[in-house]
Amino acid sequence: MTAPPPVATAHTPHPQAHDDVTDLRVFVFALFFVFGGITSLNDVIIPKLKSLFTLNYAEVMLVQFCFFSAYFIVSLPAAAVLKHIGYMRTATLGLLLMAAGCLLFVPAAHAGVFPLFLGALFVLAAGITTVQVVANPLISMLGRPQTAHSRLTFAQAFNSLGTTIFPYVGAVLILSGNTATPNTASMSAAALGAYRSAESAVVSNTYIKLAVALAILAALVWWRRKRLHEQPVPRQSVFGGFDLLKQGRFGYGALSIFLYVGGEVAIGSLIVNYLEQSSVMGLSAVDAGKHVPFYWGGAMVGRFLGAYLLKLFSPGKLLAGVASMVLLLLLTSANTTGAISGWALLAIGLFNSIMFPTIFSLACEGLGPRAADGSGIICVAIVGGAIVPLITGKAADLSGLKMALIVPACCYLGILGFGWMARKPHPALIVPPLEA
Repeated sequence: MTAPPPVATAHTPHPQAHDDVTDLRVFVFALFFVFGGITSLNDVIIPKLKSLFTLNYAEVMLVQFCFFSAYFIVSLPAAAVLKHIGYMRTATLGLLLMAAGCLLFVPAAHAGVFPLFLGALFVLAAGITTVQVVANPLISMLGRPQTAHSRLTFAQAFNSLGTTIFPYVGAVLILSGNTATPNTASMSAAALGAYRSAESAVVSNTYIKLAVALAILAALVWWRRKRLHEQPVPRQSVFGGFDLLKQGRFGYGALSIFLYVGGEVAIGSLIVNYLEQSSVMGLSAVDAGKHVPFYWGGAMVGRFLGAYLLKLFSPGKLLAGVASMVLLLLLTSANTTGAISGWALLAIGLFNSIMFPTIFSLACEGLGPRAADGSGIICVAIVGGAIVPLITGKAADLSGLKMALIVPACCYLGILGFGWMARKPHPALIVPPLEA
């Protein structure tokens, strides 16, 4: 028995045997787990670097700016590489880039200089971008187009599994040193440099272990590269996909990805500092870090549940509904104190759950052979994770963390509009009734 043929795309996979489809889905689930988990570690190293280098919120948000800028710079070249060498080889390249980025934390820690950490994060993110350009369209193709929403949401649940596990482990390994932070203002230059190098080593040691695991995974993917049967196509322009933005549905979908990633990352980046506030939960950095998995864990639960709900309800209407719930939770968190304020913010993860995969699949409906181009453009839009947190950080410096929540609230308002616009299936997916 063979699976239905996947959507044709540049460097087109041939129809796969059933066992091959199952094998490839497991491979894609593993990719989602890895790049999701490593991305979520930013939420843990942000408070670490903030205290280590005495940064304000706008300055420390440069972590997310450098990380997510890679999506803007690397996505289209990665899509071009994908079309030229194929999915499995491109995934291997992305994993090796991720490993290289992790290893760059070693010289950054040795020097104890903040800009070097930003450089390491950019290289790491370049690898994650490359892997994500592969993973999103590939899982959409491994089955029927009509169930792509559900399948991509289920795959994103493994992404959320990574974002749930990694921050907890990262809080234990990376933030433990924050419990007795000395007064750096009174230190000599030599003592300050030694302190920063020693504390930075805690971060680099964690990323060295990740580099080893990524290198092993890259070797496994390379070994299994022939499981996906692909047909090479002639090279195309790196910028050839921008004409897709002229399509209203795709263009608004790309903007919604920008808004979603920006809003999600801005909230996740502030959770530790938000929960540390005496007006919220008054937690230590380590305990606040251990609460981050509730935010990402909610997304994991919501994605497993959402994979089922998307088979029953209009994806667009469901997207509009969850965006409305996030707006309500942001309003609640900003206007209350104590545990209610903290848990309202953490609960947003549950309703974030289906947003990325649903926006992605709704935007890409009907692209057919241009699926790789669409994936590249949408991954460019992930640069929202660089820009929106920076704006949110500046707002926090000016008016406090609670008032800064208005920035992600504006993002979710835009997503609500896209969900309502895309509530009906794309005409290309509407199956006409059989003639009598």
